[in-house]
Amino acid sequence: MRAVLQKVLNASVTVDGEVVGKIGRGICVLVGISESDEAKDMDYIVRKILSVRVFEDEDGKMWSKNVKDLGLEVLCGSKPDFHDAMRSNRSREFFEEFIRKLRAAYDSSKIQEGRFGAMMLVNIANDGPVTLQLDSRKFTYVSNGS
Repeated sequence: MRAVLQKVLNASVTVDGEVVGKIGRGICVLVGISESDEAKDMDYIVRKILSVRVFEDEDGKMWSKNVKDLGLEVLCGSKPDFHDAMRSNRSREFFEEFIRKLRAAYDSSKIQEGRFGAMMLVNIANDGPVTLQLDSRKFTYVSNGS
């Protein structure tokens, strides 16, 4: 599972002229789900989204706080299809479970989402700019021999 995170001043997702998700300061996340992703990949991405320190503290020290520390918002959307993408019906269920886990791990009122499978207009005011790529398998490619 992969995710692109952007630290934002605000972000919104519009589908067919209707705003379906909107946040103030926080993180906008584009999620890519591959055919081989499992629950452990989802858990890793949820944990990273909520714990990544991309915000400054009260003294202005950068890279000190995460969204949970500051009570900020998260906007999630599914990334367009790619060559290893999980098939549509299965990926919709996977994404919905991902959103449920994210809401369960944080204040559900602070989690917004786009519309799965729709062509979305995403407006992002990138703050920094800060953009990070997460990959749930980045550190699991090498076998330890066991």
